[in-house]
Formats: sequence, C-alpha cells, structure tokens
Amino acid sequence: MMDPGLRIYLESTLKEVSIDCVIFGFHAGELKVLLLKWKGIDGWSLPGGRIYLEESVNEAAVRILQERTGLKEIFLQQFYTFGSNDRYKNMDVEALVKKLEWAFGSDFYDEKYIKRNVSLGYMALVEFEQVVATPDWYTDECMWCEISAVPKLLFDHNEMIEVALKALRRQLSYQPIGYNLLPEKFTMPELQRLYETILGKQLDRRNFQKLMLSYDILEKLPEKRTGGAFKAPFLYRFDKEKYDRAMQEEILFAV
Repeated sequence: MMDPGLRIYLESTLKEVSIDCVIFGFHAGELKVLLLKWKGIDGWSLPGGRIYLEESVNEAAVRILQERTGLKEIFLQQFYTFGSNDRYKNMDVEALVKKLEWAFGSDFYDEKYIKRNVSLGYMALVEFEQVVATPDWYTDECMWCEISAVPKLLFDHNEMIEVALKALRRQLSYQPIGYNLLPEKFTMPELQRLYETILGKQLDRRNFQKLMLSYDILEKLPEKRTGGAFKAPFLYRFDKEKYDRAMQEEILFAV
C-alpha cells in the first residue's frame, strides 16, 4: 500500500514530466556523480523528482537539488530534454513495473507512464565533501560514484550522464568553472587538475597558466602553498565579480 505522504506528493505534481539531476562532484582530483538507491529494489538512479503544479521548471530543479545536497548557491543549468518514445528500449519495463509496484504500491507506476515520460536534464557542479546527501521518497541510500565506475542504472540514466558530461566539456569553451569546486584559495596546478579531470586529458602547464591569467578572473595572492616536496606555488582565488561577468558574457575559453 502506498505511503499517504507519497500519494499526496504524486497527486500535487505534473504526471508526465520529471526532472533528473546529474550532480557532478569534484574533490582531490576525482570527478564523481551522485547516485541514489531505490527502496525495495536493487537499482540505482540519478537524483530526480516531479514538478509541483505551482512552481516553474527551474524552481523545481533548485528545490530538488537543495533537498538532495543541502546546498543553495551552486551552479545549475538545464542541459537536455529526454523525450524519445523509446527511451527505455534496452530495459525490461514490465519487470521494472512489477518491482516498483511491490515497493510502492500498485498505482505508483504503470508501463504506459514509464514509456512516455519526458525528463528535463539538469546538471550541477559541487565540491562533494560539502554535500549532505539525502535520499528522497523513492530512495534509501546515496553514494558518490567515480565517472569511470558508474554501474548500469535504472531508466536511461547512464545516457543522461554521458550527455551531461559532453555538455560540461563543451561549456569549458565559453564559461569558466571552479568557483564551487575548489577551496577559496587554490594553486594553479589544482585549477589545472580540475580542468584535466573534466576534459579527460592532460594540458600543457605553461599554456594553461597563461590562458587562465589572460581571462582576468583570478587574483594572485602573496601567499604560497607550503608543506609539499616541491617548490611552493602561489595561491590564487577567483575575483567573484569578474567571474560572474565572464559567466554571463560567455567569452571564449579556448582550453
């Protein structure tokens, strides 16, 4: 039998449109994605949810992200709409429906709804050690998973991650990243490692530093990172006003 609170939630939302969030987390040179395990079944998915009747699409995405991560001021944008009429052609939809009925009640899902649901894909960038990952109505466990080790997910969520990663890499050509992913003070090698991790390739050290400084979004500090085995590098921080302006103007970032 369906939980009464879950029934109220479902009845107050749009039925054929949902939001799924690809939440990328970066820390110590690793790029990960947040996954949630569904209650009662052996399946993982991306965080997501439905849109309340009284809220806009973007408001729903922000709400879902805050509920799952506990964070408020972070980078978030829509990257794709998933609406193919055969989105789950590689899944045994009938078997999945039976599992969902067992876990949530016979009227939670039906095969027709699963096949024709439209999902708006949003992606976010966070420093995952700052996240308090919290399950939702459907899930009971959260985990950060390295991009290279993502298991087979429910629905078409593996494809969503692939599309989001491509969108993120394209974005590096016209917008800066790093404000929500690095400490307030960081070294140039740490910034370069972030870009290399997302792009999946190595970058020339001298060219990268020259390029980043040319965009005039970094402030070089008189402090140095101490305690390492090599020469202590200078620390930098983002000039928030210039960083925001670069985000809005979408200048060319030829990384």
